[in-house]
Amino acid sequence: MSELDLLETERLVLSGWRMDQVDDLVRLHGTEAIARYLSVDGKPWTREQAETALAGWIALFESRKLGKLRLTRKSDGAFIGRAGYGIYPPTGEPELGYALFGEHHGQGYASEAARALRDWIFRDTDATHFIGFADTRNAPSLAILRKIGMVPTRVEREPGGLLCQFHIYERPAGHD
Repeated sequence: MSELDLLETERLVLSGWRMDQVDDLVRLHGTEAIARYLSVDGKPWTREQAETALAGWIALFESRKLGKLRLTRKSDGAFIGRAGYGIYPPTGEPELGYALFGEHHGQGYASEAARALRDWIFRDTDATHFIGFADTRNAPSLAILRKIGMVPTRVEREPGGLLCQFHIYERPAGHD
């Protein structure tokens, strides 16, 4: 693993981003299939939006080892999406999120990454919990949150205006 690699799973490497990889993020978030669950208007991200997000994720990774990470498939090095923790602005809580290219849906990659991130945050940080949420229309994403053991808490609009089902995962007892 390189200095930017945070985690490895059976099939994936989760690593930090570099600004010269912005084209990958534009390809991922620049599609309507992904963007429809990221904002109320559902518009694909512009290059400027991707650059701003990427700079923020890089800074968060450098300062706290959090941030949305690149997902690369081990078998062939293919970039398949992103997963990781943001900071939920209203509360400052770590917030789990993920997005994969459509051709990689249904293969267990998002669940694999989410499980690894769940285990990592309690092993390598002092976080007491993390949250996750998804658009109420995004059944596959909501299923992943439940699959890794998250508990539904409330349905409300997130700061961008999407109606979302929120979940929480608390640090397991004895995981100090």
